[in-house]
Amino acid sequence: MLRKILLAVAILCATGASQSQNLQLHFDPRNSLYGDGVSTSNYLTATFEMFKPDKWGSTFMFADVDLNFNKKNIGLVYTEIAREFKVGDFPLMPHLEYNGGLGLVKGTDIGFSIPSSYLAGFGYPFQLGNFFMSTYVAYKLNAFQQVSHDAQWTVTWNATIAGGKLSLGGFLDLWTEDKSFTEGADATGKKMVFLSEPQFWYNITPQFALGSEVELSYNFVNKFSESKFYAIPTLATKWIF
Repeated sequence: MLRKILLAVAILCATGASQSQNLQLHFDPRNSLYGDGVSTSNYLTATFEMFKPDKWGSTFMFADVDLNFNKKNIGLVYTEIAREFKVGDFPLMPHLEYNGGLGLVKGTDIGFSIPSSYLAGFGYPFQLGNFFMSTYVAYKLNAFQQVSHDAQWTVTWNATIAGGKLSLGGFLDLWTEDKSFTEGADATGKKMVFLSEPQFWYNITPQFALGSEVELSYNFVNKFSESKFYAIPTLATKWIF
């Protein structure tokens, strides 16, 4: 079984090498859907993704650039970078990850930092039908003003079906964080945060696709109000390098 899993990962790496980098442009209608309480306007988000496998493991990163500042200039930049390592025939892969970013408060010249987080754990790649998947569990240090020691579970998936015309991908994250981060220094205990972004693409050519990403979230208070579920679909284009 282990050899089959490793073979599946090798096939994914080989077939994905020519499509390891892409640039996406999303129209985000969150103001039309949820009003000023979520965002004061609709806006565009540019996303750059890179996946690079090698004989030691793989590197994944992405950067989101929100064009939501004054006159639709850049108002927020957020990035994630993750590395997984092969250890012989051991089925689990050590996983290291960093998340963080910077932003500007619309209508002002005030900047802010998105609290960084640092993750360390183990990942496990596997195949489920046409889907190449991976999951990891990690310790997560949230670098809030009061440091929060937490855990995160992530699942990612990727598939190409219908003779290469349709591509499906995305992730699901569940993590904990201290309530004091959003509810004040006197708040105690942990809360669970949910975030998932499934993507659906129609491949017009091997390099160009049209599609959508649906942002599903609960308790994701960095962008939204407390304890509420949101579903925000985008209209998007993608260019594969």
